[in-house]
Amino acid sequence: MILVLDHDDDEAELDFELKFQGTLTVEQRYEMMFRRSLEISKMLEANGYKKPFEIIKRVE
Repeated sequence: MILVLDHDDDEAELDFELKFQGTLTVEQRYEMMFRRSLEISKMLEANGYKKPFEIIKRVE
């Protein structure tokens, strides 16, 4: 599904998004959420905003 508008219309965009989300199953919504979270995490790391996980050894 693709939304095509002649001009910016926030209400039409919101209605479109809500109708689209309503067609998805719970599993599909979670999968989209996890996929997007991973994509954002990779973007942050690539742009230097997030360090990768590291194990730090405590020396006493």
